[in-house]
Amino acid sequence: MEQSQGKWIFLAVLALCQVAAMALWFSASAVVPALTLEYSLSPFQQALFTSSVQVGFVVGSLVSTLSGAADRLPPRLFFLISALIAAAANAAMLLPEATSPLLPLFRFITGVCMAGIYPVGMRMAATWAKGDMGLLVGVLVGALTLGSATPHLFNAVGGIDWRFTIQASSWAAVAAGLGILFFRLGPAYGRAPQFHIRQVLFAWRIKSLRLANLGYLGHMWELYAMWAWIGLFLLASFSQSMSADQAAYQAKLATFATVGIGAIGCLLAGYLADRLGRTTLTITAMLISGSCALGIGFFFGASPWLLLPICLIWGFSIVADSAQFSASIAELAETGIIGTMLTLQTSLGFTLTLVTIHLMPYAVEFLGWHYAFAPLALGPFLGVWAMACLRKHPDAIKLACGKK
Repeated sequence: MEQSQGKWIFLAVLALCQVAAMALWFSASAVVPALTLEYSLSPFQQALFTSSVQVGFVVGSLVSTLSGAADRLPPRLFFLISALIAAAANAAMLLPEATSPLLPLFRFITGVCMAGIYPVGMRMAATWAKGDMGLLVGVLVGALTLGSATPHLFNAVGGIDWRFTIQASSWAAVAAGLGILFFRLGPAYGRAPQFHIRQVLFAWRIKSLRLANLGYLGHMWELYAMWAWIGLFLLASFSQSMSADQAAYQAKLATFATVGIGAIGCLLAGYLADRLGRTTLTITAMLISGSCALGIGFFFGASPWLLLPICLIWGFSIVADSAQFSASIAELAETGIIGTMLTLQTSLGFTLTLVTIHLMPYAVEFLGWHYAFAPLALGPFLGVWAMACLRKHPDAIKLACGKK
């Protein structure tokens, strides 16, 4: 009983640290509308505020994967150092002008450090797993989601001063780095055996891992493009029925709600996936989110009271399945390479996000907001196919204690 209570106390500490640290991810993206007004940023420059972090995360993940650091370094120390460096890089954005090439560099460094926070945090949570892997990883991805939404709330509170959002996010990451020292690893933690580069190939050579990764890639095709551009979509939509100032404020709050509600989706999906099955949950979530991607544009310019519920459904479902791809990898991979497999999975997924994040401005230009999000539906529908194939695979018995 005492161990169970300690488990949830330590997981709460980890989740709070994850929320605070992940505020850095969209700290710059959240202030893009304000920066665009002040500095007349081009669509490419706007996308660069998000994609630079993605590139950095991919590079950091690959270095962590190829070196085996995700399985060999003390997780708390890895998390602490990563959070402090990321906070410093984020705060450094306040030094040059917003059009300086140094800003993408600072965002890149922030992204590199995220590889020592997000996947490492999942591995730390997994050390406490005992028949509830989906829920535990769901807690962590829910924390990531809430943390990613937090800058939009900082942005609304800070008003027109975008610098407040950057400062608040940096201090939150410092608190996360120090707070992780209060976390304790669970009984399932163990040092990894010697790392060999050929272990990376397991992600493709083993069919069940390959299918889980394909499902994740389909999910990621949609997720970060939606998170990065939903704020501008809402601002453009609200501006058709409100004054500019009112539309800007309401869009910030609506964006926070749209992204933030995904944290609840992650928790509920994690609980259900452990009971109903990983593939059942992921297929259902991707069918809903893909349908929202296809249909959201038809509500552009409609009453906010009609548009917002659709956005909330999309925000809830689009990330609800995210943790279950990671949980699937943790259950399908050998114990000694779980950290490496998780880090590789996330690096592949975030590489793919670069495509859709930078395609969105062109989709808006050529298709308009009515249809710009529709191409994102291709990802979740591919993911549905991959997870349906995994459901039929013999290794599926390893998922959620035999629940497919």
